[in-house]
Amino acid sequence: MTFANLVWFLLLGFIAGWLAGKVMKGGGYGIVGDIIVGIIGSLLGGWLFGLFGIAAGGLLGSLFTAFVGAVALIFLVRRLRQV
Repeated sequence: MTFANLVWFLLLGFIAGWLAGKVMKGGGYGIVGDIIVGIIGSLLGGWLFGLFGIAAGGLLGSLFTAFVGAVALIFLVRRLRQV
């Protein structure tokens, strides 16, 4: 992975985590928290999309996949906290 790819990966993670925090009415988790939520969300989103046979390519597809995964991650974490 080149430095440029790493920067894009972190930037997409930040945007996806930030958007998910806004959509889920969490207000975000700070820069580092949003990046972590976005990165874990991208992995979760890729796994979920793979289960359903959905492929999303390109920059917007990657962002959408990470966003969906981040929303799912926030939802799961909030449910686990309630238990």
